[in-house]
Amino acid sequence: MGQSDPLAAKSEAGLCGHLHTATLCTNDLENIKKFYVTGMGMTLSPPIELTEEQEAIQRKIWDIPDDLEYTFYHLSRIAVPSLVQVRLLVFKQETPAMHNSYSCLELGPFSLGFPNLNEKALDKKLYDLGIESMAPLQIGEIKRADGTSYNYLETIFKGPDFLHCVGIQRDSGMPQVSLCDPATELGGPGYSAQVITNSDFFLRFLLEVLDLELRQDWYWEASPGSALGIAEGTPFRFALVYAKGATQNHFLFLDFKESEMIDTGVAPRIPNRGLGAWTIESSNIDEIYKRASLFGAQIIATPQDYLSPIYGRSRVMTMLAPNNFLIEVFQKV
Repeated sequence: MGQSDPLAAKSEAGLCGHLHTATLCTNDLENIKKFYVTGMGMTLSPPIELTEEQEAIQRKIWDIPDDLEYTFYHLSRIAVPSLVQVRLLVFKQETPAMHNSYSCLELGPFSLGFPNLNEKALDKKLYDLGIESMAPLQIGEIKRADGTSYNYLETIFKGPDFLHCVGIQRDSGMPQVSLCDPATELGGPGYSAQVITNSDFFLRFLLEVLDLELRQDWYWEASPGSALGIAEGTPFRFALVYAKGATQNHFLFLDFKESEMIDTGVAPRIPNRGLGAWTIESSNIDEIYKRASLFGAQIIATPQDYLSPIYGRSRVMTMLAPNNFLIEVFQKV
């Protein structure tokens, strides 16, 4: 990305890389297939057989009770392996839902983003499948640092388990915010978002513990007919956090500072239904553990050996972000 791009990298690599894996928890495999495979063009693995040791470690690091049975799957875009991987946990018993609706005022995990090369075609494809969106396809404008601007096309689709899935295309010759498969013109997941409060403290956690960088920090007001489904003029913070040196797989945060937010009372983490964890690769997991402890983050599992079906032999730890969302960090060995 050039310097005229507001999302251009600001520094070299840090202790952690970009968003590696997002974990989805569900009781409805068929709806997942319809949306992510038929709609978004991702590939779903067959059920992945786990060893007893793998399952025991997963239950420990993700804090899954022994009496909850689940099947492990993997969703990916095979032609673009650098994109966010999706770990899918399908629970046999019904687990609580993190969200009760698609309201953007409900706190917690909000979305997965799907940058693509032809948003109009993706919008029509999902419409033909009967998948609803928050609003009709929208065209907006982003200002560059040099005063020029570019357009983007966006549709916020209603994904399974009340997760927003954002189809987005940057126009005016701008590169997409993550790589796409030129054969299908589809891409993503290329980022993920959350709705939070006390965003200053949350961002401190990301920068001080995970060594990420705040790439953009905007204060906007909702436009007429906003796809977010909020009243015109509603102010909100829109913060983009990237791994240092990264150009995709970033983290996005919305903070509606003057709005009455909704807490559903269900913890935003595995095994509850929805987006239950983010996984990030680190070059020094012991340093991340030290930083997390000094910050006062709640540690779920200290660094330990784990053979992951997705990212291989590694050391892994888990902790809770300031909103009790699960963060998994691994280092390959």
